[in-house]
Amino acid sequence: MTTPPEKLPTLRGSVPPVRDWARTFAIGICMGSADAVPGISGGTIALIAGIYGRLIAMINAITPDRIVTLLWSLAPLNGGIDFQRALAVFEDVDGWFGLALAAGVGTAVILVTRAIHIINKTYPTLLFGFFFGLIAASAVVLLRELTAESAVQMMAGAVGFSVAFLLSGPVAFLESGGLGVIFVAGAVAVSAMILPGISGSLLLVILGQYTFMSDTLSRFIDGLFGFVTGGSTATLVDDAVLVVTFIAGGLVGLFTVSRVVRHALDRNRRATMTFLVALVVGALRAPIHEVQSEVGFSADVAVAFAGAAVVGSVCLLVLDWYAVDLDLESV
Repeated sequence: MTTPPEKLPTLRGSVPPVRDWARTFAIGICMGSADAVPGISGGTIALIAGIYGRLIAMINAITPDRIVTLLWSLAPLNGGIDFQRALAVFEDVDGWFGLALAAGVGTAVILVTRAIHIINKTYPTLLFGFFFGLIAASAVVLLRELTAESAVQMMAGAVGFSVAFLLSGPVAFLESGGLGVIFVAGAVAVSAMILPGISGSLLLVILGQYTFMSDTLSRFIDGLFGFVTGGSTATLVDDAVLVVTFIAGGLVGLFTVSRVVRHALDRNRRATMTFLVALVVGALRAPIHEVQSEVGFSADVAVAFAGAAVVGSVCLLVLDWYAVDLDLESV
């Protein structure tokens, strides 16, 4: 008895309906908006929208073997391009879902970072005060879900807090920048974006790269616009190198660091979550340091900072109250 040939998909049968595309894109917009703001997690938005399990399944489905098969199928070698085989691999990893989600996330990140770039130039005290409130309220929400039950868990919390607190201050090698720092920042930030409650942008703040990358991305978009319209492209190449390096780090982090975190969660969930939540608490130093270094604290600055912090705290607590009951045991 002969085995029937494998039935490969066609493009017409593979592409999802426009309604599905639009819904996934809209969820990506919400996730990207959250990911671009310290203290709010895109993973939490994925939980709210009911796609978290599908997102994790998609990431786990992207393996080296499938990547090689996809690239080999699209290469004009060994008999030519096998588009149907490539499409089959793309479907196996839920590629259409990932493509629409990534488009939404990318669109939102560009728009939000543009707004943050403008606000940071004009009102840095209010911006980082708002971030402080978001981070503080996020820490309260996360700490509410944790109980210290072992010495290992408490030690993990102490290490997490110390790492975040020390990195949130003046650190020479982070302030000097460099492609290596940008690559690592992308890997760490993007891998954290898929964890509910843990903000990838917050980790960029800890690493001192948040405003730098926001400014770089805004200049890069301006440079692309200038290239198309005949305007200024003075820093386009330099900014492109930084953006590509960050994205490359993000892709590596998404398929490596995120798996390490997942393994740590499976091995000792409570200790790992305690470490991650302690990072959030230790990061409260970062907005204060940013305002101190850019503006300097005075009575007026402190009042403005505190007022913006209250607004940020209220925003996050309202989101937590009405949107989702976060359960760290389900992460």
